[in-house]
Amino acid sequence: MSDDSSASSPSGEPDAESSGGPSAAAKAESGGAGDRRASTGDAPAASRPASPNGLSPGTSGMEGIYQFVNVVFDRLEVFWEGERVRRATANLLILVFLGTLIVIEAKRQGVLPEAVGHLVPTSHFGAVSMAFTFFLILEIIGLVFALARSVANAVGKQFEIFSLILLREAFKEFSNFGEPIQWEAVRQPVYHMMADALGALLIFVVIAFYYRVQEHRRITTDREDEASFVAAKKLIALVLLLTFAGIGIHDLTLLLSGGTPYPFFKTFYTVLVFSDVLIVLLSLRYTATYHVVFRNSGFALGTVALRIALAAPPYVNAAIGFGASLFVLGLTSAHNRFGAYRYPEQESAPPGEGAASDAHPAPKSEPEQDSTPEPASRPR
Repeated sequence: MSDDSSASSPSGEPDAESSGGPSAAAKAESGGAGDRRASTGDAPAASRPASPNGLSPGTSGMEGIYQFVNVVFDRLEVFWEGERVRRATANLLILVFLGTLIVIEAKRQGVLPEAVGHLVPTSHFGAVSMAFTFFLILEIIGLVFALARSVANAVGKQFEIFSLILLREAFKEFSNFGEPIQWEAVRQPVYHMMADALGALLIFVVIAFYYRVQEHRRITTDREDEASFVAAKKLIALVLLLTFAGIGIHDLTLLLSGGTPYPFFKTFYTVLVFSDVLIVLLSLRYTATYHVVFRNSGFALGTVALRIALAAPPYVNAAIGFGASLFVLGLTSAHNRFGAYRYPEQESAPPGEGAASDAHPAPKSEPEQDSTPEPASRPR
């Protein structure tokens, strides 16, 4: 994978002056080879034009789709990660919080029309839950973009969001408190709040260790295959983004029409389960190495556990989420420890195939086996 272009001429052949000049026979042979290439339309591998995304241009319809997906995804990501959008979303959260407080007070004073009054809580604490819900929606958008950069980091992002959902559940219990607060009336909800908060804290600690033990490796030594894998993940991420928008619009329509909306976060995590399984199957195109398949399948199982935790009652939801975070931490540690060993299918693999690229640990500075590197300006 090293770049040896500095030792070659622009045509991909050795520089004549640096090598002391070729013989006449070598010139004739080289010239004949050049004539044959000119007549057949073939170019040397080193001189073929390359796409900025690592894909060979104009070789197939699928690669054309991948190049289009790369352009669309990269522009959306640059827009979303920009400083202007970051500040705008922060201002939006402030407006949602203050606006909800005003609307709740208007309902308490009886000046809110009945047509929308039934949608507004009566406790001022409901503004906290509303602002947190909007914050989680923004985090889910960030998760979609993280998926294309790194499956492993996207799994960590899923657990980050789940820990925030636990905190949101605690605030939700708080929003149901009457005013003024009476201990006898809130004793049981407080226990639920403490369990959710403790579960969120434990997951926060485990995920910090999870990021620390990550070792990033390439999934294949072929750059075009790697670029194709990343482009395919970007396509999945764009579909997820559209699905996310569709779920939100549908739920909002049901809410405004007086219907019962679907549980938004539960629905989205269900979709994430299918996307994770799809990525596992997609990775088989580039490597069938046992430890890679096991790791990616384990990540999908972790998402399944989070989906189950979202449907579980208080206490159980935090316990399942914490157990799932320990599982992905153990899975990653085991993969890092034993992934360097050669498995039987690697012993029989021809030299240079993608499966062999995972036989030895790669430097941490290389892209992850399922990712493109995150920009240095975007801290974790």
